Amino acid sequence: MIKSLLIANRGEIAIRIAQTASDMGIAVYCIQTNREANALYLDYADEIISLEENPNGSIFLNVEELIRICKENKIEAIHPGYGFLSESPYLASRCKDEDILFIGPDEKAIYTMGNKGMARNLALKSNIPVLEGSTSNITNFKDAKYWADKIGYPIIMKAVAGGGGKGMRIVRSSDELELMYKLVVNEAKSAFNDDSLLIEKYVENPKHIEIQILADKHGNAVHLYERECSIQRKHQKLMEEAPSTVLTNELRNKMGEMALYLCKKIKYHTLGTVEFLVDKDMNFYFLEMNTRVQVEHPITECITGINLIEQQIKTAVGEPLEFKQSDVKIKGWAIELRVNAEDVQADFSPTPGIIDKMQFPDCSYLRVDTGFESGKLIPPSYDSMISKLIITGNDRQEAIENAIAIIDNLVIKGVKTTIPFFKSVLNHPDYIDGSYNTSFISEKLDKPYYQEQDEEKAAAIMALQAYLKENQNIEKNMVHEDSSVWASKMRSKLF
Repeated sequence: MIKSLLIANRGEIAIRIAQTASDMGIAVYCIQTNREANALYLDYADEIISLEENPNGSIFLNVEELIRICKENKIEAIHPGYGFLSESPYLASRCKDEDILFIGPDEKAIYTMGNKGMARNLALKSNIPVLEGSTSNITNFKDAKYWADKIGYPIIMKAVAGGGGKGMRIVRSSDELELMYKLVVNEAKSAFNDDSLLIEKYVENPKHIEIQILADKHGNAVHLYERECSIQRKHQKLMEEAPSTVLTNELRNKMGEMALYLCKKIKYHTLGTVEFLVDKDMNFYFLEMNTRVQVEHPITECITGINLIEQQIKTAVGEPLEFKQSDVKIKGWAIELRVNAEDVQADFSPTPGIIDKMQFPDCSYLRVDTGFESGKLIPPSYDSMISKLIITGNDRQEAIENAIAIIDNLVIKGVKTTIPFFKSVLNHPDYIDGSYNTSFISEKLDKPYYQEQDEEKAAAIMALQAYLKENQNIEKNMVHEDSSVWASKMRSKLF
């Protein structure tokens, strides 16, 4: 086992990794930046390395600087967490060159599965269902039009190097194609420095289901069942649950087996997630693979009892899996709420600032993964996530009830958050019965926050009162102006 680890990340995932690494007897190194000099994650480090952030880029995106830190401090391994360089084949390759252990798969697997076109072709060759789509990367509008006409609308255009919901556009008619093509190309070039695209048939109102896999370097692999990620806004996940409400055991096992087959084709090891779309007829299609730990990994830990970060480190080191597929069982239900510092009434715009007070209920069915506490600053230079609330129950109904109780009793002051959105979702009949899909927010949610009927009536009365008062003020001003004009005319006549 390794004795030292650099966490090339920040926030809650840095804390999550540090806690497990410390429990495993591994010395933890964290990076302190001037953007977050007093960040909470630094409290979990055995050693802190202080660096000045370059205004032109984050230290967490600087491969050579991370390698230098490891070499100078004789650190044995790098854990990239999620985001930043977690899916960088170059970082994995440089670690290999310098005899530093990269906690993740090898550079070839990252490169292959990180390119949506290559991953799609691999799935095709593996006889895994994929949506009808382009067979090679699209680099010009002429090819985009050819494939769009061939496949038939609606289609979806994706940046081949994309992720996190970026570089994706739905096109419903040929009239939209050129504009959408330009938007995707520009976004892909800006975000990923690669403007090549692929086009696929767009599935209306699917379920988004992902399969968690875990593999070692000895040819052993298991799937840890699924997570449902269909509550999305602009292709970005906002809340998840495990297991899914729609999968039968037969379909669950079939999807899991196909995910494992795909991973074995590329000799994949450590953690990974294979994502699928499931249509209304319960047909499923390969979407993409994420070669890292996912933000939503805690709900899988809750229903399986398996510490994914611990297993990720162990398999990266070279230890064999400690269990077989038959040992992995689903127990209970789990829901994750990504609490962001965002104003849901202003189109989810970020609201960075200082958290005046943050307090969560103390109960057995709540796990809080957070990178902040009261008095800490949410900086504008990073993502807006404050915490992840992971709520469990013996079944789905109990998990939902527990989640509602949690959000009714937590306290976050100083910044606006997405809590009102979660309350709206958790009380919606389509979420309660499990029939929701990826179009839920755009087609089913009247407003992104929840109000009781009495609250709605009170809000309507207050709005009416404000409207009447405003009208009265306008009328008074008009009378005053008319009187002033009349008086001025009379004075001019008299004098």
